[in-house]
Amino acid sequence: MREMCKVLVTGGNGQLGRAIKDVSKKYKYEFIYTDTEEFDIADFDQVSSALDKIKPDIIINCAAYTAVDNAEEDQDTAFLINTEAVENLANQCYERNIFLIHISTDYVFDGRNFKPYKEHDPTNPLSVYGISKLSGERNMIMASCNGVIIRTSWLYYKNGNNFVSTMLRLADERKSLNVVCDQIGSPTYAGDLAHVIMKIIENRSLVSDVETYHYSNEGVCSWYDFATAIIDIAEKKCKVMPLKSSEYPTRAQRPHYSVLDKSSIKEKFGITIPNWRDSLANCIKELK
Repeated sequence: MREMCKVLVTGGNGQLGRAIKDVSKKYKYEFIYTDTEEFDIADFDQVSSALDKIKPDIIINCAAYTAVDNAEEDQDTAFLINTEAVENLANQCYERNIFLIHISTDYVFDGRNFKPYKEHDPTNPLSVYGISKLSGERNMIMASCNGVIIRTSWLYYKNGNNFVSTMLRLADERKSLNVVCDQIGSPTYAGDLAHVIMKIIENRSLVSDVETYHYSNEGVCSWYDFATAIIDIAEKKCKVMPLKSSEYPTRAQRPHYSVLDKSSIKEKFGITIPNWRDSLANCIKELK
């Protein structure tokens, strides 16, 4: 008799890993959560040994180097985790017939588009982080394993260090905040993405080879709009002021427009995506 389907989640202590842990309780799968301390996805021998022991049917790779500015100087680590480790995982998934779900980013685009990016639009990352993530995508495709690449944007969750938690903390410490107003995208609540990942797992028979999809919450905003909504919904008294990117220089260049077209994932898996403000309100409600 076939044992319960096993799902291995790498980066289990991160935002998405925690969201999957919360959501997965409703599903009849066996979930195993790992993080870098016990499962270094860049170490071929360690991964090979662990997969031989665990024998997962599915791997969700949430592990990533996400410090966008630090990556400009710490390039070796960024490429080790975001590129080489993905190649390692993908090759071993191919050998063992494991379904791989890999999380990527909107930063693979340069932000010069005038309409939401589709999956097959030309990529042109502006930062080391974006380049390393795109290279990871290409390594997964080259490995020819069965699975899905999900590009997402502006991820946050009810716990962990993210834009929402930072704005709420600063709102209690300051009377006003300056936030960039000319970078446009869509926030993504990790809990919503976790539900979509479960939907993909349940319908993985629909996937052939490696398929790429975009997912974020519906709606479009700037970081300034996002911060204003956080402050308003949380009923903080802090004032949010718009700031141009040129007035707030960072080591890594960000795309000015990185809205993702979600038509493909909605049609393929029959999902409805919540608006970003509704998901933000639910998140802040849980935090309270």
